[in-house]
Amino acid sequence: MSRVPVSTEAAPKAIGTYSQAIRAGQTVYLSGQIGLDPRTMALVPDPEGQIHQVFRNLQAVAQAAGGTLDQVVKLTVYLTDLAHFGRVNEIMATYFRAPYPARAAVGVAALPRGALVEMEAILVLGA
Repeated sequence: MSRVPVSTEAAPKAIGTYSQAIRAGQTVYLSGQIGLDPRTMALVPDPEGQIHQVFRNLQAVAQAAGGTLDQVVKLTVYLTDLAHFGRVNEIMATYFRAPYPARAAVGVAALPRGALVEMEAILVLGA
């Protein structure tokens, strides 16, 4: 099975040795996204704004792969402060609809560029 990189200008450019996503067959593995505005590559300053930007970035990469957030089967959320978890749930409900993807949320000490939240996803095209 071939691995095909997915990229889009509508999401932040990779800031390391990784692809925005890799498609393997009908499965697309979306790399972790933080709240960077893809136009400026600056981090959105507030927690709520970062959460929205992360979902918009994931959405852009999913679309570049030929899919949507509705096809996400697994979402992993990394938070530097688990106090923001409730807000993630509220905002997530505006980007996803039932049945929601499987999900894990992990508290971490730090994230790249001082981000407060990072999310990665797996989606299956045609799901």
